[in-house]
Amino acid sequence: FSTQVLLNMLIDNAFLIITAIGMTFVLIIGGIDISVGSVIALVCMLSAYLLEIQHLSAMIVIPLMLLMGFLFGLVQGSFIHFFTIQPFIVTLAGMFLARGLCYVISIDTIMITNPFYQFIATYRIPLPFDNFISISVIIALVLVLAALYLSNYTKFGRAVYAIGGNAQSAMLMGLPVGRTKVLVYGLSGFCSALSGVVFSFYMLSGYGLHAMGLEMDAIASAVIGGTPLTGGVGFVTGTVSGVLIQGVIQTLIMFQGTLSSWWTKIAVAFLLCLFIVLQRIVVSRKERTKSIS
Repeated sequence: FSTQVLLNMLIDNAFLIITAIGMTFVLIIGGIDISVGSVIALVCMLSAYLLEIQHLSAMIVIPLMLLMGFLFGLVQGSFIHFFTIQPFIVTLAGMFLARGLCYVISIDTIMITNPFYQFIATYRIPLPFDNFISISVIIALVLVLAALYLSNYTKFGRAVYAIGGNAQSAMLMGLPVGRTKVLVYGLSGFCSALSGVVFSFYMLSGYGLHAMGLEMDAIASAVIGGTPLTGGVGFVTGTVSGVLIQGVIQTLIMFQGTLSSWWTKIAVAFLLCLFIVLQRIVVSRKERTKSIS
């Protein structure tokens, strides 16, 4: 591969990195959020509608979308915590709601011709040796750094890991379990909305079928990166590695030329099963060591 091919892979997967970071925090607390793909589609569709039909400024639309995503996540987190409903059920309802709202806005594709969006979509930041990256990559990298700081150097991050390890113990320690859970889902909604904004830069359109199945790619990236579905453990850098592993597989298959793109899904499925088995083996050994000691 040339350096630019690898950078193009990063450009193409910037929105997935953003989504997977939000998913990582949810998985660490032992939850799940399968509404992220639909929220991305809703952000793209609503952005296109407000920009092209209502002729609002991009400086209004982008903050509005981020706020909407954050509130969407907060509402889901509130239902999960206060009504003690399984996260899968609540976020499944959120997935149907967000996807349905896309088709309420329009059943057709709405193209985005806003000058600001087109500038962001086409602008390339030059790098040495005739390489370049997009603004979307910068947004993703800034979010990665912010997530690293949040998870490793704040009370919120420590509370997230404690809740994932044992929510009852975290509560006895005086940690704000309920508030933290709700905020984690708010963070996931914010990341999904930010990913939707980046995806709208990438696609320059809104359509109800955008980001179909992206929630599974985000979960797979987090798991491949070392975040188990049982909670309590997780790594932001590992999640980014999981996204890049999927990108490398996709690039290899594309360069091979004779294989269908669906082989990417097959390879990811194999890796996912492999990492889950390895995680189970590591956990079993730790439990065996504790019982012996």
